[in-house]
Amino acid sequence: MPDALAALLRKAPLSPEKIEFAWRAAVGPSVDKVTTIELKARVLHVRAKDPAWRREIERSAGMIRSRLNGLLGDDVVRHIDVRLS
Repeated sequence: MPDALAALLRKAPLSPEKIEFAWRAAVGPSVDKVTTIELKARVLHVRAKDPAWRREIERSAGMIRSRLNGLLGDDVVRHIDVRLS
């Protein structure tokens, strides 16, 4: 995502729609289709549709968190909790 767009996104108020947009941008459409998310107290709760996707997201959690914080602002997401839906 271009730096200018990321800067604009960081300035927008934090909302569920903003979190969902950043999630789609960070993980891509394939992962977005098989997950639901909710941010509570700086923890992103991710529900994956099956164990294989859960493992993939857990394996990539550090990179995903870095991408999300680049889009949302530093330290907005401190931890990613992945469970099965």
